[in-house]
Amino acid sequence: MTTLPKALYTAAQTRELDRLAIAAGTPGAELMARAGQAAFDTLCERWPEARRIAVLCGGGNNGGDGYVVARLAHAAGLAPQIHFTTPPDTLKGDALTMADRCRDAGIPMTPLTLDSLPEGVDVLVDGLLGTGLSGALRDEMAALLTALNALPVPRMALDIPSGLGADTGVPLGAVLAADLTCTFIGLKRGLLTGEGPVYSGELYFFDLQVDRDVYSQVPADCRVPVPANLHALLPPRRADGHKGHYGHVLVIGGDHGFAGAPVMSAQAAARCGAGKVSLITRPEHVAVALIRQPEIMVRGIENAREAQPLLEAATVIAIGPGLGRSDWGQALLALALESGKPLVVDADALSLMAADDRIGHGDWVLTPHPGELGRILELPKEDIQSNRKGFAQAAARRFWSVCVLKGHRTIITDGDHTSLNRTGNPGMATGGSG
Repeated sequence: MTTLPKALYTAAQTRELDRLAIAAGTPGAELMARAGQAAFDTLCERWPEARRIAVLCGGGNNGGDGYVVARLAHAAGLAPQIHFTTPPDTLKGDALTMADRCRDAGIPMTPLTLDSLPEGVDVLVDGLLGTGLSGALRDEMAALLTALNALPVPRMALDIPSGLGADTGVPLGAVLAADLTCTFIGLKRGLLTGEGPVYSGELYFFDLQVDRDVYSQVPADCRVPVPANLHALLPPRRADGHKGHYGHVLVIGGDHGFAGAPVMSAQAAARCGAGKVSLITRPEHVAVALIRQPEIMVRGIENAREAQPLLEAATVIAIGPGLGRSDWGQALLALALESGKPLVVDADALSLMAADDRIGHGDWVLTPHPGELGRILELPKEDIQSNRKGFAQAAARRFWSVCVLKGHRTIITDGDHTSLNRTGNPGMATGGSG
């Protein structure tokens, strides 16, 4: 199957799925044969003119899948050549079985080194490194992957591109970038988060006919929401409903010179169906807001105490867009935190909150980008990107909230249950998309 499932797994969970499938009666060699067949069929569909196939085989089951691809290519009359990093006669288990079959078929096998890279081939098949990587690659392997990336030939990865962290999507020193990746049994989270989508190319998933009962025994690490699930969260409206039935959103933000963000946020709330929308901002921004969206109730204030009646009237408060970090913004944030109302905390409010010891009460939503989450957790942005799910969960647990970590493939988590949003595109990389 090539439709991507909604359940995402860690490398350890995928190994457990594999173990359970074998325990349920499907031999490991059969699963390996199915993986190789699925990959070979995909290769033929994607590159139908390819004849000279260089299959790169490592020392584990990932390499075993590669040996299956090579044998199937040979049987189909193509010209495969195997380039190995681990001598085939030192392999173990099912990988050794598949390598022996290739040797018996007379398929050429040569060591893969910087001095003996594949030449004159139509496609590279990457079966070098699987999902078991955790630390940085050895220098020689990183150099080899870099050299292979420089070859002007399309590449297909088996299960995961070599060098990519299966759980985080972080390169572990170097990654053999793929134009297409065939992944098996469990869809690895690292293929869909971090830099995984950059390196994996087109993504194909094959469950290898593993029984549904096996999947029921391993709870998914993360899920991908679908529109149908989200629609179910929105109750139908009564025919006699009026604006008082559908909530009062209060947006707070817009210090001197930052009118746009809070106005756009208030406008979005109005367009999404909020019954009433109010905006607290600096007085000079009132006219801009009314021109942009006249149904917004705008209050320009200089003293935070003037905001109290509006906070009391609100159903939910969104604070942070263009808030700034001056005394004005800090005072408004303090009132919002003390209000006891459900909060959406964004932008500058997150940076101000990083120094606040108050804990949420179950109905806060934090919407940081990696830099803001780093400030909250007192970590460098690069650390956040190295484990987006883990650090989003840490923030959700610390503030007893939902954390929406923005970026490529947004993470949504309450600390225990996590979703990954696959929508979005590089065209959103512009101010205002947040």
